[in-house]
Amino acid sequence: MELRATSLGKHLAQHPYNRVKLLPAGVEVKGDNHEYLIPFNQLIEINCKRGLVWGELEFVLPDHKVVRLHGTEWQETKRFFAYLSRAWQGWSEEMSHVAAQVLAEQQSQIQGATQQGHWLKCRELMALQQGVREACSALPLPTVRLDTFAVCREAWHDCQQVLEQGSLFRQQCNDRYTRQMLEQHGDFFQHIESSPLNNAQARAVVNNEETLLVLAGAGSGKTSVLVARAGWLLKYSAVAEDQILLLAFGRQAAREMEQRLVERLDTQLDVKTFHALALFIITQGSKKVPKVSGLESDTRGRQQLLIACWQQQCREKKAMAKGWRQWLEEELGWSIPETTFWEDEKLIARLGGRLDHWLMLIRMQGGAQAEMIATAPDELKPRFTRGIKLMAPLLKCWKSTLRSAGEIDFSGLIHQAINILDKGRFVSPWRHILVDEFQDISPQRAALLAALRKQNSHTSLYAVGDDWQAIYRFTGAQTTLTSEFSEHFSSGEICMLDTTYRFNSRIGEIANQWVQQNPLQQRKGLHSHVKGDKQSVCLLVDDKLEGLLDKLSGYALPEQRILILARYHYLRPVCLSNAGTRWPKLNIDFMTIHASKGQEADFVIVLGLQSGPEGFPAQARESVFEQVLLPQQEAFEDAEERRLLYVALTRARHRVWLLFSKQQPSTFVEALKQLGVPILNRP
Repeated sequence: MELRATSLGKHLAQHPYNRVKLLPAGVEVKGDNHEYLIPFNQLIEINCKRGLVWGELEFVLPDHKVVRLHGTEWQETKRFFAYLSRAWQGWSEEMSHVAAQVLAEQQSQIQGATQQGHWLKCRELMALQQGVREACSALPLPTVRLDTFAVCREAWHDCQQVLEQGSLFRQQCNDRYTRQMLEQHGDFFQHIESSPLNNAQARAVVNNEETLLVLAGAGSGKTSVLVARAGWLLKYSAVAEDQILLLAFGRQAAREMEQRLVERLDTQLDVKTFHALALFIITQGSKKVPKVSGLESDTRGRQQLLIACWQQQCREKKAMAKGWRQWLEEELGWSIPETTFWEDEKLIARLGGRLDHWLMLIRMQGGAQAEMIATAPDELKPRFTRGIKLMAPLLKCWKSTLRSAGEIDFSGLIHQAINILDKGRFVSPWRHILVDEFQDISPQRAALLAALRKQNSHTSLYAVGDDWQAIYRFTGAQTTLTSEFSEHFSSGEICMLDTTYRFNSRIGEIANQWVQQNPLQQRKGLHSHVKGDKQSVCLLVDDKLEGLLDKLSGYALPEQRILILARYHYLRPVCLSNAGTRWPKLNIDFMTIHASKGQEADFVIVLGLQSGPEGFPAQARESVFEQVLLPQQEAFEDAEERRLLYVALTRARHRVWLLFSKQQPSTFVEALKQLGVPILNRP
């Protein structure tokens, strides 16, 4: 059947198309110089319109494209339209049943993935979405028409929700799952720890995402969540003990976690440090037990070895001595004696720790010198190259010392373990990896985790940490692995613990505002159920320390802990030497702020808020080694030093005193005053 424009209509319309022909499953629109074939499976709508004299047919196609035919006799246009509509609708009804079958299969997949008692993972949502996309590409009807067919409507709505509102759909499914788990297993969350888990903690425990970061603010119960998570996997997820790997950053932390698991779960779950994990992988993968160098735990011995090698180089090679003198003066601004400077005891005392740290950074990178030099920015490359060449004999000495003793260092452990995993010589038995203090993760340790998970893409990573407490960049920790978690770990999800059980609301208010002045930190709220007054955090001139301790001796109970913190070891107050007799009832401890991580006390006194080279915040004193080999510093000024003060503030339960220099106050003092921290005239 065919419809043509009249001669006059064709002449007056001056349109590229003047006739249309009905095909078995489509229409063919033609003109003298143009033709367009429109299959029914691309046809969205047919409109018949009457002009002043002639008729018009309009064929609506995907992407808002329209093909029109003008100048046809009106009565013939109506007859052709009626015949075409019947043919098109009849074909569409037949095809709707085919489409319904395809959509029903996808609907069944969706319902299976969201059935009661199932957590919908990011990976599963992506698979569902891909399935729907592939199904849509195989449908005989345009998707915009599916809603008009009753046989397709319900299944299409389900598919459409997954496709267009995937995140919301997944959230709704998982909220239903979470509510069900919390109601069904309420007794578990009441008794798994000495105190019942709060809602945020319980939700974090049942979150079954394959890559999850639990942001646990200071005092929010991260250890409770880790213990409960392990218990949940063992009791309700059909996971065996040997399928769970818990990782901590230090041996003491690992031992404490193991003890907590025994107490709460009555289980012997193994908690490893990253180095112990690497040692295990190497032992299993190579059938050899590496011997870790005793120098790794002997700082003094390490430094003596490096100083001895350095002295030998300077003593025996004039060019090396000249190079070191010039490099230390230019790089660190040190004044180096003109004579046999390598025998100078004061210089040796200053340099030992530097050589040790630089060697650690070089070892941590692994690879050849040329590869390290190639990574340096162009503006730093000449200085870095000079430094690497000066350090090369010390690195050689270190390696030969290890080799002669048949030993390996910590960095070598990690590198070897990754190599064994990449070669498939060790197959990971772990389905669930739980990591404590994740904010301290380094690229090297992250690479070890990635190598483990690469063997089994379904291995879950459950990381607990707090980017607000990331204070170990100098050891290689990269804060963005936590603060930009979702960018570094595929399909990552983040949940937050929002209640602290350590400090009062005033300490929390000041600490939260303080750390979040850095816009690069994760935004989160951390609330306390205990109220504090305005003087829970206050500034005090540093000559008032003894008076403050005198006052505390009048009301602090013997069991209440007083923690005195400073940026540096040498700031330990002289008056503490006689504290046992002068304040015999006070429970006083002193430590650096870095060492206080994980500690808590009733009262905290922070010393050393002063400006200058040894002040707080510490002035940047990085050599080119730190600039090239450590993760890039953040753009926000004193970002890590601010987090360090946050750590100090949040060690306290009741009160914090911040002691500052009246003559050389720290820049932090004015910033704290802007937050409403009062200055006391007396303790």
